[in-house]
Amino acid sequence: MYPDTCKNQDGNQSSVTGAVGRSSSESEKKLTNAFGLMTSSLHRPLIVIGGSSDRNQEIMGAFQEFPQVEACRLYSKFSVRPSSLETIPAVIEKAVRCSIYGRPGACYVDMPGDFVNLQVNKSSVKYVKCCLPPPVCTAEHSAVSEAASILAHSRQPLLIIGKGAAYSRAENSIRKLVDQCGLPFLPTPMGKGVVPDNHPNCVAAARSRALQHADVIILFGARLNWILHFGLPPRFRPDVMIIQVDICAEELGNNVRPAANLLGDINAVTEQLLEQLILMEWKHPSYSEWWKGLREKMKSNEERSKALALQKSLPMNYYTVFHHVRELLPRDCILVSEGANTMDIGRTMLPNYLPRHRLDAGTFGTMGVGLGFAIAAAMVAKDQTPEQRVICVEGDSAFGFSGMEVETICRYNLPVVIIIVNNNGIYSGLDADSWKEMLKSGEPTVCAPPVCLLPNSHYEQIMSAFGGKGYFVKTPEELQNALKASLVEKQVPSLINVMINPQADRKQQDFHWLTRSNM
Repeated sequence: MYPDTCKNQDGNQSSVTGAVGRSSSESEKKLTNAFGLMTSSLHRPLIVIGGSSDRNQEIMGAFQEFPQVEACRLYSKFSVRPSSLETIPAVIEKAVRCSIYGRPGACYVDMPGDFVNLQVNKSSVKYVKCCLPPPVCTAEHSAVSEAASILAHSRQPLLIIGKGAAYSRAENSIRKLVDQCGLPFLPTPMGKGVVPDNHPNCVAAARSRALQHADVIILFGARLNWILHFGLPPRFRPDVMIIQVDICAEELGNNVRPAANLLGDINAVTEQLLEQLILMEWKHPSYSEWWKGLREKMKSNEERSKALALQKSLPMNYYTVFHHVRELLPRDCILVSEGANTMDIGRTMLPNYLPRHRLDAGTFGTMGVGLGFAIAAAMVAKDQTPEQRVICVEGDSAFGFSGMEVETICRYNLPVVIIIVNNNGIYSGLDADSWKEMLKSGEPTVCAPPVCLLPNSHYEQIMSAFGGKGYFVKTPEELQNALKASLVEKQVPSLINVMINPQADRKQQDFHWLTRSNM
């Protein structure tokens, strides 16, 4: 099929994915799942193929009849129902082309139920060739020169590496830029690994300081949305100069007027900018006051996190859990994460060393996508890199949205290790004793806080019920042993249910607005 043969700018296979619903009788339920998948996969190529009611039953009240094409238009770049069997190849070609050209995104193709049993004369089918690879666009030379000049005159520069850089496979060129020019950088959640998190120029541990005080920021495929506080004060300087590198013209200038716009493929534009800076022989000095302040803040924050991670008290906190998980994770594993504090703290504590090795709830914070992402990643890993593991780190509430997908994981015997960080609730919960005490005052439906879940739920038994390995752990030693056993056992999926302090939280933030948007 077309996704198997499409190539991207680098000649590698594109990451177009096919997602097929089970049958038209489940179309409404499956479409709900598809909405979540598409919103979480915005700006990643995705083809969703869904079933629907027979065409001759439209407007008659067919079983689970629903305007799927119209509903999906809000979430996709292209949404269509083929008019006949003969047109399917052309429709799929356009869906693939739309998903990978320009800013990548999701496309929906709706297949009527009556297509399943129809026959067609082979000679009447409109076969088309696969689309050409996406064109590689470079920025205007004058814009590149202007951007280089702005950067060269900066005193406190910063790079922000977004998922657009990961998709454009710009890791080599951006790494050269960071090394050649001595620039500090911050990755966004799914930009992690474009330059390894353990690179000495990564200032993620001083994120707030870097964003607040940078005078020039280059955005590589990152958007000034809520994740970056819209580029506005007090998160940023009022006079900060933004250099925006993006493949989508409509994205340029959102929320903040850029000092320079570089429209084009991020990998190609980075090469242009690097060439210009090399000609200028410019490099930000490693002994600058800017670097000195960032390193001091990084050291201070890392010490605070380390103190939390090494706490011996039980139940454990988030930092202790992630500290012990980090010690054992393979460097090439694919990390999937969703939840509230679980995802936010996890992205700071669990490093990525390779690009395109992290998937999370994304810009829209869509809960319930974690296990679906893990299944998709594991299918690719099982086929292409059998030794690679997929580590899915879930909050207990997030796991509840799609927990029964462990049956799918076990049915296909996928190389997935699920780690549930269980605090008995959403952000916070109650321990067993507090729960019992609360029940003395009345019905749970009346007196239980809506963010609380049932204490000490044994989610690992769901995995065991389907033939996988389940572990219920309360101590660092139990966690280490369970994770070691799960990584050694490559033939059976596993789930590690890690109990933590229900009142565990993030380390104290410097400003109240840092936690208001769950940064």
